[in-house]
Amino acid sequence: MKSTAEAVVIGAGIMGCAIAHALAERGLTDVLVLERDQIGRGATADAAGGVRQQFSTETNIRLARESIRVWETFPQRFGRDIGLRQQGYLFLLTDPAEEPVFRQNLALQNGLGVPSRWVTPEEIAQINPHVVLDDVYGGTFCPEDGWCDTFGATIGFAQAARALGVRIEEDTPVTGITTDRGRVTGVRTEQGEVSAPLVVIAAGPQTRQVGAMAGVDLPIDPYRRMSFITEPFAALPQSLPMTIDFATGLYFHPESRGFLFGMADRDEPSTTDKTVDESWMAATVEALVARAPAFEEAGILRGWAGFYEVTPDDNPLLGWTGGPEGLAVAAGFSGHGFMQGPAIGRCMAELLLDGAPSGIDIAPFRPSRFAEGDLAQEHNVI
Repeated sequence: MKSTAEAVVIGAGIMGCAIAHALAERGLTDVLVLERDQIGRGATADAAGGVRQQFSTETNIRLARESIRVWETFPQRFGRDIGLRQQGYLFLLTDPAEEPVFRQNLALQNGLGVPSRWVTPEEIAQINPHVVLDDVYGGTFCPEDGWCDTFGATIGFAQAARALGVRIEEDTPVTGITTDRGRVTGVRTEQGEVSAPLVVIAAGPQTRQVGAMAGVDLPIDPYRRMSFITEPFAALPQSLPMTIDFATGLYFHPESRGFLFGMADRDEPSTTDKTVDESWMAATVEALVARAPAFEEAGILRGWAGFYEVTPDDNPLLGWTGGPEGLAVAAGFSGHGFMQGPAIGRCMAELLLDGAPSGIDIAPFRPSRFAEGDLAQEHNVI
């Protein structure tokens, strides 16, 4: 491993790889990405793969909209099929108090070019005729939303970055961040030190611990999320959209001739436990069958647990940390990081190289907002 770089990126998930690729595209090719595990094998690999534009803040909508355009053209751009299925995101609403908020969000989305719309129970029955609608009074739907292969997408960015000269070192955890007179000078690893004037933390659920290496508190905590996939079964068609019961966080979508599903345990505290909780799996299955009775016929093939990297306002930290000069962060996406990866990569590269990104104002997600008391709450969190 070389002992110098113009920039070091900590983490080779979708964020680290997309940022490294964007930096290299803009001429900064002496970039070193350090990954404690394997490329795309951390939080990115555990994600459900959803890509949507239905958010409540302008910044998130713009990031998602730009990213959707990249996901749509990924084979042409990166020479890799990521299995994108744009079968839509369908939100089911059971609390009437949510309607004004969702209608306001729809107006914002539509104003920014997103083709989302309000749907009545009758329209929901046409989009997904297999869900119980007794307590559903309406919802929202966007036909451009969908899901894709998270691992394949990350590998695509990594390969493209390497082709431009970026070095990616796997099985190389960062053990320290070095500073001198208030600015970053590099990082320490078990393979030696690397000198660099720019360090970007894109370590997902581990970001808080990494920031602490430089004396910076980045308010990001890991929360367990479990996902399950059914065996192939024919009771439900593979053409269904990603369907979400917003009140409970229950979701399901077609995957590998079966269905992928999950539900957040919002009462569970922050944890680093990645085991599957059998009791929560049972609760999730019960909620799934109650919402879509056809799942009674399905067997569970496997389940796994990963982490949401959650901040106090469910939005990421993007930009300079406020600690040593030259230390930046892109983490804390609270469940919607993968889907915004392409746009985050571009925006972060332009911020680091030019001082600010073009087209999208990411200042609402500046890390200093927490100390300033200027939070940017995202409402549409699953």
